[in-house]
Amino acid sequence: MHEKIQEGFDVFLRDGSGNVGAVRAVRAHEVVVYIENAGDFIVPMSAVIDAESEKVILDSKKLPEKMLDAIRVREKAEDPKLAG
Repeated sequence: MHEKIQEGFDVFLRDGSGNVGAVRAVRAHEVVVYIENAGDFIVPMSAVIDAESEKVILDSKKLPEKMLDAIRVREKAEDPKLAG
C-alpha cells in the first residue's frame, strides 16, 4: 500500500473527525507524519488502513501513545469549545 502514499498527503484517524497531520516521508515499512506543534512521528505501515485521494487513514490503536497525546493536544487547541 505504501506505493500510493506520497509526501504532503493529509493524515486522518479512522475514528477521528479531522486532519491530524501530514505525511513528511514514506519509507518501506513506515511513514513519517508531521503533527503541528509536536513534530515528526514514525508510524508503522501496519497502522495505515487506506490511502487514496491524497489522504492517509490510520488505525489509532496501532499508533504510539506519544503521537495520540500530540493529536489530542492539537485537537483541543483547534476546538474553541474545548479550549479553556
